[in-house]
Amino acid sequence: MIKGLHHNAYRCRDSEQTRRFYEDFLGLPLQLAFEIKHTITGRESKVLHSFYQMADGSFLAFFEEPDAPFDFKQQRDFDLHIALEVEHDHLLEMMQKGEQAGIETRGISDHDFIQSIYFRDPNGYVIELTAKTSSHNSTTFDSATAHEALAQWQITKGK
Repeated sequence: MIKGLHHNAYRCRDSEQTRRFYEDFLGLPLQLAFEIKHTITGRESKVLHSFYQMADGSFLAFFEEPDAPFDFKQQRDFDLHIALEVEHDHLLEMMQKGEQAGIETRGISDHDFIQSIYFRDPNGYVIELTAKTSSHNSTTFDSATAHEALAQWQITKGK
């Protein structure tokens, strides 16, 4: 049985720029960093793997591999993004902090069950901070409804 998220891992352009955003700006402490010089298959590599801890004990992790090409690009909001839960007061504080720091900051988007703001990290990834609204727990998160919506989508998406 899957217990929960331990970490998500993403490529980064520069580990120090990434640290400044995730630790200094977002407040996620850097808890582990190590160099990988050989892969499990024995291939030589030069990779730094770093882990930033969230309050629930899970991590956001990054790989910097300067010698291996990777297509960093600005992600669209609906593409690759990371949504992190915060309290509503913290959402407002972070919106102001982002604007004051000159970081691309968008929001507040009201999705009824959550409210969100969005930043772009130094790697081009969209970081969403989201706070549950009072209707969050009364919103129907139910497998049958989700499967019905998916089935309907499959029928109508090409039309």
